[in-house]
Amino acid sequence: MSKVEVIVVGAGIVGLAHTLAAAKRGRQVVVFERNTRAIGASIRNFGMVWPIGQPQGALYARALKSRQIWLEAAEGAGFGIEECGSLHLAYRADELAVLEEFVAANRAADSIQLLTADEVAQKSAAAVTEGLLGALWSATEMTVDPREAIAQLPDYLAAKYGVAFRFGEAVTAIAHPQVLAGGKPWSAEEIFVCSGADFETLYPDLYAASGLTKVKLQMMRTGPQPNGWRIGPSLCAGLTLTHYAAFADCPSLPALKQRIATETPFFPKWGIHVMMSQNRAGELVLGDSHEYGLSPDPFDRAEVNQAVLEYLRGFARAPSFAIAETWHGIYAKLPGQVHWIQHPEPDVTVVNALSGAGMTLSFGLAEEVLDRQVLV
Repeated sequence: MSKVEVIVVGAGIVGLAHTLAAAKRGRQVVVFERNTRAIGASIRNFGMVWPIGQPQGALYARALKSRQIWLEAAEGAGFGIEECGSLHLAYRADELAVLEEFVAANRAADSIQLLTADEVAQKSAAAVTEGLLGALWSATEMTVDPREAIAQLPDYLAAKYGVAFRFGEAVTAIAHPQVLAGGKPWSAEEIFVCSGADFETLYPDLYAASGLTKVKLQMMRTGPQPNGWRIGPSLCAGLTLTHYAAFADCPSLPALKQRIATETPFFPKWGIHVMMSQNRAGELVLGDSHEYGLSPDPFDRAEVNQAVLEYLRGFARAPSFAIAETWHGIYAKLPGQVHWIQHPEPDVTVVNALSGAGMTLSFGLAEEVLDRQVLV
């Protein structure tokens, strides 16, 4: 039986974050990933590191900690990262009211400000300024290509910290300190289970009693934009204000939600809010939608993608919106919570349900978990 200090189950962003946190503390880590490479939600997203979506306090601080670790990891691993910032664009009075209330409530933050349409035009080649009432600029957001980053992080962790990755080997049973992986027994002092949307393999009874659900999102990507054209900051508009917890306490938000539900009920029905990022190759990443349930429909809806594109053209322009790829991702969510951490056995920690904010929060959360600052 092979013996190690730490075993991590899952090589998505949550697993990689806990691997890095443990390795930095001098611990011997082996990572098991059932697939020959990570293929789940961690590579099926915008690549946005998005602190602006987190409410002020512990979660915003966690996001900023993650941001710093992303910068360090990108430098070490050699994948691209862009400190592009973000723009929330407002074309209706209720959208602008939410932005004004948000800025008023966060006056101490030196990374945000309200911009006029002319000021937006100076920052973004992609933002539609006709009819634009104003925009929230935030300097903290960054973009990576998740396919590139998640693929390169294992080699970096192996080279810098001696982490061993066992791809194509599924962990099928845990009874601490024993782990059955790839049909072979292992022993570990500490085990982290970061298995994403797989609720069925490890501790299924724990998952069944948790209230966790799965979220399916549909996304698209264009080909590289011609002549090196760049969008500048990542872009979103009024729908996004209804999605992120950072705006939840704005007094005008309920009226905005009601107006959207009345005018465009298709959007809340499918959990649509629309964002656009750009990777280093120049491709635009577009989306997305949110469908909830333990057995997500495997078939994507063309009308959802069409609605995303139609709304997008109201606030963003580009040389080409010709779609090169479409896909969907599935992540875990516990309604009303920002993560789900359990200890089914001594020295076994299950970390899941970062609710679509894995790219933004995982590195910071892992630091807290390893320092025993987050216990449940």
